[in-house]
Amino acid sequence: MAEIVIESALTEITSTTQRYRGYDATDLALRCSFEDVAMLLWTGSLPAGRAGLQPGATGLAAAGSSGWHATAEALAAGRAAQAALPTGTLPLERLQVIVPALAATDQFRLHLDLPAVVQAGKALVAGMAGALPDARPAHGTASAGPSGSGSSGSGSSGTGPAGSEEAVAARLVPKLCAGPIRPGLVRVLNAALVLVADHELAASTLAARVAASMRADPYAVVATGLGAMGGALHGGAALGAELMLGSASSPADAPRVVGDLLRRGEKLPGFGHFVYKDGDPRANLLLRLIAELAPDAPQLAIARAVTDEARRRALPEPNIEFALAVLAGVAGMIRGSGEAIFATGRTAGWLAHALEEYERNIPIRPRSIYTGPTAET
Repeated sequence: MAEIVIESALTEITSTTQRYRGYDATDLALRCSFEDVAMLLWTGSLPAGRAGLQPGATGLAAAGSSGWHATAEALAAGRAAQAALPTGTLPLERLQVIVPALAATDQFRLHLDLPAVVQAGKALVAGMAGALPDARPAHGTASAGPSGSGSSGSGSSGTGPAGSEEAVAARLVPKLCAGPIRPGLVRVLNAALVLVADHELAASTLAARVAASMRADPYAVVATGLGAMGGALHGGAALGAELMLGSASSPADAPRVVGDLLRRGEKLPGFGHFVYKDGDPRANLLLRLIAELAPDAPQLAIARAVTDEARRRALPEPNIEFALAVLAGVAGMIRGSGEAIFATGRTAGWLAHALEEYERNIPIRPRSIYTGPTAET
């Protein structure tokens, strides 16, 4: 298989781990906010003193998690665009509509130097979360504060004047969780966002880099990534895993669920990885955090039974998409939430790769090997 090789200083992948600019991603997921990790990917430095780490950050990185908000105009456009979609539209499909709407309100989106792209990235992520509709009723439900414990109120999007600095993970909770919110959920969701923030040249990232190499603006780069990640072999595997787990009513159903898929000649969604042959370290950590969050959850018992059945049949180990599906089930999230978490987190990586392409300023233009009919002589 032919490979496209692109030099990058962002993410190093080995058979057992991944590192963002030299920092182990699983360690960052436990010790840093998603916002701080996005700044690491974008600027090369963690905000000074974050989570006990001392990267010696200066300049833009010192801004930390400040400024993560979208304008009222952008939020209005994003909300109006997705509001026209049918009931039951998946969150990823809503995000694919929201991002171009946000772009239309940013008259400076073609300003492609580092400070401008960082500010656009903050506004874009905030707008993605803020423009999604609430999954829960607008009254009588406790929202998850930054610590993950319940707080009074209906649940702010975190993008208005009073909540503009609320963590991205906390903003997503009321958009995805239709029922009661478990204490500690925000911490686990934050870890999930960090773990999926980048993964070298995955398909969606390559697509995003190609767009950026042609000087596409940050919103167009993210829209390109969103289009590529929805496939069943990429971030869309999280939806397939959600549906698989949802088809089991108890752990006893695991052999039937796994067997039915195999009899149809299908692969188990959320199992196996091109790089991590002995297990995805991102999935291992996230599944551990989910078990700590809700050790007695029926959905977790089902997920464990499916994993045990897959191992009994010598199938590959679960990957991050499976872990996202388990998180969605245990947390009582709406259908397609795993994809939405993946998309929101990976936006940080897409923009980091875009920044490298803006600096490189050389179009990515692969050539094909023609295999069609030759000209008649």
